Amino acid sequence: MIGRKNTGQASPLFLILLALAFFFVTYNLVIAIIRYGSTGRGVGPNSYNRLSIDPVIEMPENVKKHKTKLPYHVALTATDAPYSQWQCRIMYYWYKKMKDLPDSEMGGFTRVLHSGKPDNLMDEIPTMVVDPLPDGVDRGYIVLNRPWAFVQWLEKATIEEEYILMAEPDHIFVNPLPNLSNEGYPAAFPFFYIKPDQNEKVLRKFFPKEYGPVTNIDPIGNSPVIIRKDLLEKIAPTWMNVSLKMKEDPEADKVFGWVLEMYAYAVASALHGVQHVLRKDFMLQPPWDLEIGKKFIIHYTYGCDYNLKGELTYGKIGEWRFDKRSHLRGPPPRNISLPPPGVPESVVTLVKMVNEATANIPNWDTT
Repeated sequence: MIGRKNTGQASPLFLILLALAFFFVTYNLVIAIIRYGSTGRGVGPNSYNRLSIDPVIEMPENVKKHKTKLPYHVALTATDAPYSQWQCRIMYYWYKKMKDLPDSEMGGFTRVLHSGKPDNLMDEIPTMVVDPLPDGVDRGYIVLNRPWAFVQWLEKATIEEEYILMAEPDHIFVNPLPNLSNEGYPAAFPFFYIKPDQNEKVLRKFFPKEYGPVTNIDPIGNSPVIIRKDLLEKIAPTWMNVSLKMKEDPEADKVFGWVLEMYAYAVASALHGVQHVLRKDFMLQPPWDLEIGKKFIIHYTYGCDYNLKGELTYGKIGEWRFDKRSHLRGPPPRNISLPPPGVPESVVTLVKMVNEATANIPNWDTT
């Protein structure tokens, strides 16, 4: 019997079949990732759901970019209190600096002023005045006015952009911000302290079982969120109603506290079947986030306290500090001293950006 001589090399036919098999496996894997990984449930290596990979994060940079720009309208709710005003002025300054830079998809800007009357910033910042809630309805929790303000603004305003960024006065744009939404899924920042799975008992009062597991509720607030305008128009009234119902419920009010309105937005979105792409690169929060990197917004909600060695003394007033709550009655001074050596880049950058804004905003000390 004559057999084929074994030369130790694979035949051409075998190599072709092997290549085809590799192609089909790779192709099906890519299709699965795109189809099941864009649901908005998880992003990046620290995702909330390890079974889904968001292609917006995982794709190479040159593939992520939209072929055409998708501009979004920047909207933030505010009051006429000095504490809110000086933050809005800094925020608007950096919006103008970033708006026309490469990779930015910022469109128009509106400060939604829910004090019911014009203030002294009307000529400086594009503003629409809306009504506050009736006296006593917010029960001293002024943030309840935010969903009501958005409901009014969406009904009254002519908004040219298809998308909206819900922002807050204590946001500073540190890098040009593209439209992070993904094929209709809104983009949101995941907050570590929004934990629907640990508050199921309370949430079931507002999110009945027929709507699915509480894990359908995203660990987010309403800001920062980039969302299609038509989706927000559906969500906003529900967000307002859920906020009011939560505030009226003693158990929910006690459990959720100062983040009650954030939970209400997350619940309202889930009630409408809207899930968000979770983007940890959306925002950084000094002093806990140490580096700027490629993140887009600095949120300076936490106080930054350090000793002169550059060591964090959080919870204890530091020898050097920057805390927005130190300036409740008026704006911080110009040219705040820089932090001591060793303080993280995020805090140094925050102070430098505040100083640049206050040095260039006219009549800064008159707010």
